[in-house]
Amino acid sequence: MKASSTILGILGAAAAGAFIGVLFAPDKGSNTRKKIKDKSKDYGDNIKTKFDNVVSTITSNGKEILQEGKSKLNQVKEDYNTLKDDVKTVKSNY
Repeated sequence: MKASSTILGILGAAAAGAFIGVLFAPDKGSNTRKKIKDKSKDYGDNIKTKFDNVVSTITSNGKEILQEGKSKLNQVKEDYNTLKDDVKTVKSNY
């Protein structure tokens, strides 16, 4: 999560910088408001895309980890059953 927090922080700082730059640029008020609105929409879309990518990555990795865990659990169960059968065999020979 640290990487996603860093990405969101960088995007937020860039948005704030662009916003301040537009406010201090010499232009008519209506043009400035339009630029702010357009930039805000662009940054919002960009942040949403980044967030969706982070969520997708986390979900994908979570599914892989879960699948690997299930596989390991099944292997442990098989090993346990084999060991249990071996113990029964040894007991029956004595």
